[in-house]
Amino acid sequence: MLDSFSGSSQLKAVPIADLVDDVSTRNPSQAEPDLLFTYIDLSAVDQEHKTIIAAKRVLGAEAPSRARQVVRAGDVLVSTVRPNLNGVAVVPEEYDDAIASTGFCVLRPRKGRLDSSFLFHWVRSALFVDRMVQQATGASYPAVSDGIVRKSVIPAPPLSEQRRIAAILDQADALRSKRRAALAQLDEMAQAIFVEMFGDPVTNALGLPLKPLGDLGDLERGVSKHRPRNDPTLLNGPYPLVQTGDIAKCHGYIRKYSSTYSEVGLRQSRLWPKGTLCITIAANIGKTGILDFEGCFPDSVVGFTPGPLVRTEYVQIWMSFIQRTLEDGAPQSAQKNINLAILRDLSIPLASIGLQDKFVKRLACVDRLKISYQQHSVKLDALFTSIQHRAFRGEL
Repeated sequence: MLDSFSGSSQLKAVPIADLVDDVSTRNPSQAEPDLLFTYIDLSAVDQEHKTIIAAKRVLGAEAPSRARQVVRAGDVLVSTVRPNLNGVAVVPEEYDDAIASTGFCVLRPRKGRLDSSFLFHWVRSALFVDRMVQQATGASYPAVSDGIVRKSVIPAPPLSEQRRIAAILDQADALRSKRRAALAQLDEMAQAIFVEMFGDPVTNALGLPLKPLGDLGDLERGVSKHRPRNDPTLLNGPYPLVQTGDIAKCHGYIRKYSSTYSEVGLRQSRLWPKGTLCITIAANIGKTGILDFEGCFPDSVVGFTPGPLVRTEYVQIWMSFIQRTLEDGAPQSAQKNINLAILRDLSIPLASIGLQDKFVKRLACVDRLKISYQQHSVKLDALFTSIQHRAFRGEL
């Protein structure tokens, strides 16, 4: 039985499959082994900004087995893996005729029936995400099938109304994007201050002495012994549980979290002190955040406690320069990951502790601006969610 979305005017719900066209497939290793093609895998989608940011150029003969789906501009990609992370994006013109991973459900809006932007806003809504999470299977690697995505329903007003709703949501989302861009500029400011004081850390332009990171403090993996990790008895208690996604989105300091541990969860984990530098070693590789509270984190995160020769913030900003290198070089099985040995062996240019302290003071000014911007971002997110909710209930 199909849902309806109650509101001032009820919107009839229709299966997405009724409003999209089929997508063709191509095997680059057979069709064009000597040519380069553009490959969009799951890691190419920025889960926070919902855009394709890291498509790869791959030789046909070296095409991964998942590289099969031919996409067109305007297609909407929905990651079927870990639906709670909502890895969705619209294919832009520049990626027309690219090949997408079979880890995506590719939704191609049918002309005259479904607007691409309207569909995109729907698949990033809480209603859609919650339904996918509820139907996901697999404890350690939850996923849904293409069939589940396509059978799920979408409110389906007339095309002109879809476009009107999408335009309103686009405008509201643009405000959020501007605030995120401002936060990103503040992150770049922290890097600029680092280079001004200590030179380019990648080339070690000032010839500072190099030390292995493992010699400058303690590096220890987080603890999550119990399986399955989503056992309800572990969760929903008073102890903050920091995940890799929380770190990737924190802009320096981890001030919020999406999960908590119970007393049972704490017993199979560990509570880390405020001020710990958290470093992701799986999924989002090399992202960092400094705990602003006592908290737990799983073994996909490493905690760094500095010794007397280094300040936490100094290590954090230095790592921001090498994050992409760490991620690109990470081995990949089900998902990318690195280990403690790699982190301990990283060579860090070591400035004097006096200069590091001056650096930390300058960063504090930047952080005060970040807090203000983040508070504004929270308000904009709440506004967008409210507008989105009203839109899909026929109340705009």
